[in-house]
Amino acid sequence: MKPYIVGLVNGMVAGSEGCLSKLITLVEDDSPEVPEIMKMIYPHLGRAYCVGITGAPGVGKSTLADRLTAIARGKGLSVGIVAADPSSALHGGAVLGDRIRMQQHFLDNRVFIRSMATRGSQGGLPASISNITKLLDAFGKDIIIVETVGVGQTEMGIAKVADTVVLVLSPDAGDSIQFMKAGLIEIADVIVVNKADHGYAENLVDELKAVLLFSPSNAKHHTVVLPTQAINNVGIEELYKELENRRTGVRAV
Repeated sequence: MKPYIVGLVNGMVAGSEGCLSKLITLVEDDSPEVPEIMKMIYPHLGRAYCVGITGAPGVGKSTLADRLTAIARGKGLSVGIVAADPSSALHGGAVLGDRIRMQQHFLDNRVFIRSMATRGSQGGLPASISNITKLLDAFGKDIIIVETVGVGQTEMGIAKVADTVVLVLSPDAGDSIQFMKAGLIEIADVIVVNKADHGYAENLVDELKAVLLFSPSNAKHHTVVLPTQAINNVGIEELYKELENRRTGVRAV
């Protein structure tokens, strides 16, 4: 193991955000040192709770992540956010998109935000996402929020990364049968109907609950449906409470 890598890992575990950033870049670039890095951080894993937020573009994923982060910080918890973005056609890096909605947390030294390009990876997430969440875990984050690009039915990869998957839907994006056909309902632990002030929101909530009664996947996930208005901070406390309840269940296993 190169002394440089040992120094980065030791620095990250000791709390250096700069070392964490450099290690994430190495992992993102698929450096040959990645297996050794993962081996070194293994003793520091297992403390963080990872929440995946998925759904189509424009449904309010970033705003929900922002609101949940604010609640977690109010409880004294540290948060890591990995937001997957489409790759730029010019430089291959992340197109920052609506990260501006999280700007209130940029100066908070207990919130780490990283936008990452998918770099052509299928599934709405970078191929390196699993190892990056492990780095954030080893760094000491209490909660890790992973937000997918939002590309529809190829979002299944989030289920392999997150302890709890939150599927965000918008009332104006289609009916519950369409979402079931896309397979998204099958991976969801919590379904959020955002923009709940929309006229069709109540009907969509009722439709989803009816669909879940006959869904085989619900026996595993015990999926709940919650209405929110993220932009107005409505229903976010209820969502956070549900995530907390699920964290207890995850950690009790």
